[in-house]
Amino acid sequence: MTMVIDTTTDNTSSVLEARKAHNAKLAAAADKSRATWFPLTILAILLALPALQFVGNYNYLLHLVLFTACYATMASGWNVLGGFTGYISLGHNVFFAIGGYFAGMIFARYGISTIVLAPLAGLVCGAAGFALGQIMLKTRGPSFIISSLALVMIVRILLDHWKFVGGANGVALQANDLSAQWAKLPYYYAFIILAAFTVWACYKIKHSKFGLGLRAISKDEIKAESAGINTRLYKQLAFAISAAFVGMAGAIWGEYLTYIRPNIFTIILVSVYMVLMCILGGKATIAGPVIGAILLIAFNEFFVATLGASEINILATGMIMAICLLFFPLGIVGTLAKHRRLPRILNWD
Repeated sequence: MTMVIDTTTDNTSSVLEARKAHNAKLAAAADKSRATWFPLTILAILLALPALQFVGNYNYLLHLVLFTACYATMASGWNVLGGFTGYISLGHNVFFAIGGYFAGMIFARYGISTIVLAPLAGLVCGAAGFALGQIMLKTRGPSFIISSLALVMIVRILLDHWKFVGGANGVALQANDLSAQWAKLPYYYAFIILAAFTVWACYKIKHSKFGLGLRAISKDEIKAESAGINTRLYKQLAFAISAAFVGMAGAIWGEYLTYIRPNIFTIILVSVYMVLMCILGGKATIAGPVIGAILLIAFNEFFVATLGASEINILATGMIMAICLLFFPLGIVGTLAKHRRLPRILNWD
């Protein structure tokens, strides 16, 4: 009888020790999981970057940063639907176009800056995304991808033949009154703030009950519905939120270019870039779309500078991406996190 008691006690002690060791391991991982100071430091540096204009002409640098921030915003927004929810859309540049045309036409007629109109454009795109989601989200997998491509084609044809918005020629927008040295400044800060807000919002979404439901849908939609999640509503809301972020970026982009035209917003490459940035950086992660946007634009700019704006540039960029994905199949952030090698500064989740 004594032997049985001793054995039971030993087993209990070993279980407790194992549990303590496991909890200690989790605590240690949690201690080094996030470095919130890093993105905040980067944000502070980017906000101070235009001060370089006092000592020289850095317009090209400012353009690259705001261009990257624009795509980081769109890729992070796309990630809500394509990463968290698992619905791959190749038609999100439709909302880029809706936001650009909505704010651009108001700016052209009434002179209200698209920077001010961007939140309203986001709401319009969110409403459009929610409505379109009622139809498109009845499909899934390859069918959903095809339907998203069809949406782009439909919108492109409509814009090309809609005389009110200038048809295929589009509409010219008035440039701001600032000097060439400072003309990019309003759009620079608008995109930086919009990108920071989008990343913060995506973090909040991922760590909410809503975000947990989206990730459950991504893993297994049938089981998620069986668990009591209103999958239809969750998917439509994800579609709407995703569309809103892309639409806000489109609103500001139109005024920055000083014209809106169908072939700017509705070319498939815009949507493809959003998807590639998320895949390269890591879908369903917070830092992934941002890292992907930085790398993809850096690759493209480097090869344009060295190889020229030709198909060789596109080929070189594609080869670099293919090599990256061979070594990082889940994206850079996703693969490093899986193998517990993700640097603390890149773990924003």
